[in-house]
Amino acid sequence: MTTVPALLLQQDLSGAGGAALLGMGLIFFLVGMAVAVVFIIGMWKVFTKAGQPGWAILIPIYNIYILLKIAGRPGWWVILCCIPLVNVVVGILVAIDIAKSFGQSAAFGVILLFLLGGIGYLILGFGNYKYVGPAALARQ
Repeated sequence: MTTVPALLLQQDLSGAGGAALLGMGLIFFLVGMAVAVVFIIGMWKVFTKAGQPGWAILIPIYNIYILLKIAGRPGWWVILCCIPLVNVVVGILVAIDIAKSFGQSAAFGVILLFLLGGIGYLILGFGNYKYVGPAALARQ
């Protein structure tokens, strides 16, 4: 009896089938890298507008901490971001708070920042939006 991994190793991927798979993999990789670069550029600009170091987006976990500071949330929420399903709720709340910190609505936060992250952060970063800070949240 042959196992599935052994069968996969025995397949001949030379020729048109192998080239097609390699091409598809390359396309997915390039699209993924482009999305990552767009997200990094947008977040970098938002971080600098909020008075934080832009390079912080490049450091895992620390970038979440800085994002929480921009949103006016406590730093210990980083732990909540590590809990499955809770992190989705926290992500929505933080997106709403960031949108409000830049004078935008909750719908802007949910739709553009949470669901379409790269686009929303590019709009905030390169648009004419001013960072008013978490103090603006307390006044509302």
